[in-house]
Amino acid sequence: MKSSVEREQLVNTLNYYEFDVLVIGGGITGAGIALDAVTRGMSVALVEMQDFAAGTSSRSTKLVHGGLRYLKQLEVKMVADVGKEREIVYENAVHVTEPIWMLLPFHKKGTFGPLTTSAGLKMYDYLAGVKKDERRLMLSDQETLEKEPLIKSKGLLGGGYYVEYRTDDARLTIEVIKKAMEKGAVCLNYAKARSFIYDDHNQVIGAEIVDTVSNKRISIHAKKVVNATGPWVDGVRALDAIENNKKLKLTKGVHIVIDQSVFPLKQAVYFDTPDKRMVFAIPRDGKTYVGTTDTFFEGDIRHPVATPEDVDYLIEAIHSMFPLVHVTSHQVESTWAGVRPLIYEDGKNPSEISRKDEVWQSEAGLFTIAGGKLTGYRKMAETIVDKISKQLGDEKYGPCVTKHLTLSGGDIGGSKQWEAFLTQKEQMALAYGLTGLEGRKLAKMYGTNVDKVFQYAQILSTITSSLPLALLAQIYYAVHEEMAYSPVDFLVRRTGMLYFDIKHFTEYKEEVVNVMKQLLHYSDEKIIVFNKQLEILLGEATLKESRD
Repeated sequence: MKSSVEREQLVNTLNYYEFDVLVIGGGITGAGIALDAVTRGMSVALVEMQDFAAGTSSRSTKLVHGGLRYLKQLEVKMVADVGKEREIVYENAVHVTEPIWMLLPFHKKGTFGPLTTSAGLKMYDYLAGVKKDERRLMLSDQETLEKEPLIKSKGLLGGGYYVEYRTDDARLTIEVIKKAMEKGAVCLNYAKARSFIYDDHNQVIGAEIVDTVSNKRISIHAKKVVNATGPWVDGVRALDAIENNKKLKLTKGVHIVIDQSVFPLKQAVYFDTPDKRMVFAIPRDGKTYVGTTDTFFEGDIRHPVATPEDVDYLIEAIHSMFPLVHVTSHQVESTWAGVRPLIYEDGKNPSEISRKDEVWQSEAGLFTIAGGKLTGYRKMAETIVDKISKQLGDEKYGPCVTKHLTLSGGDIGGSKQWEAFLTQKEQMALAYGLTGLEGRKLAKMYGTNVDKVFQYAQILSTITSSLPLALLAQIYYAVHEEMAYSPVDFLVRRTGMLYFDIKHFTEYKEEVVNVMKQLLHYSDEKIIVFNKQLEILLGEATLKESRD
């Protein structure tokens, strides 16, 4: 991947080259399209108005899951499609995805009962093609409590036990972008589409872009243009024309993070709330995070936030299912909120609207893709690139190859080699001035790219800094290899520190700004803006709103 230091070179390439495909949107959907198209032999440009994954793709439940609850809505094909994708995503990026056993308890008068749970999970295994050692188990009430003693025992009938896949959604997106760039795609963050370019036949042949870092204008010409902007889909369509009755309905999902000392969850749990919605509680890195809510959203889509009501709802859900846990809003360490772009269906509430994806094309030729789920990003990309390939001439381009294509950092040899890889990197880290524990943690985050992080650590080991050497190396790697431009990019999307390590976020943020200033030559005005952004984010995440 290119460095943020090399932005000018990328801007010049975008300005002076005609591409086969221009993708607008740098979330997981746009990233997947760029990777699919470039690996078929197409020339590809991608622009994102914020940072990569800054929208919905860093604000999900952080699960590559098959949508079990959609079986209730008879979304059988969608469950089958995304269910099969879980293991594909995992094997192609074992460093950012891992299987976890999920417990689905059922109580008297609950959403699920023994028969429906057993039948649903069995159907789920069948549709998703789950391998034998990960197929569902049915547990008695006592076995369920042995798995997770905090679960409400009153009225407990038993539980279903099945496998889902936990991920880091932002890092997954960034690894897809990096792989696309390794294969030749030209991708630029902080590049906003302002208008479309048309030929004499009123067909879209590109877009006018503003690089918001330098304020330079870029004219990108392309044979096909794809609008993959998630919650912003309708706004981008409006730059061309909205000719059909398809429109988005935005829903908001909120998650809260609680320290394990307060909520010592041993086991990931998928449970129903008093109002019959479904919520996840998942242990991760010494924390437990809980979500998601599901409410219609009409606010600022760049800044969705958790409201006190959202947090109270999730705390009430925790108390209902885990009566031994006495958590209050003051013990919520951090929160995040994300906006889901769903295709509107009249008369349905937020939880009932389908998560299926759809592709359509305007009379001027602009492709739009909307809806869908994180898990299905690769199949969504295949669908739309098939259409593009057909229009450009199938004989020029090969078939989709992403099913067995490892992402950046994923060349480990598959999941069977994962533990041996981690042990090896744990030992290697010592030679670079790092501890074995730091080496293991970095290897879990960066996969085979960890060698570059180690090299930065070795170079930086003689520098005096108040930051830990491992973190300093991560900053250099993020700027030079992952196009991190602002401190927010690094602290939120490259590391997840804001959500899962709020203590160190607060402790290190000032020095992170100083280090990135040296690398990227921020002006004094930029530093004021970035510090303000960090304070706003900290206020939003910790429910201490600091916005003017």
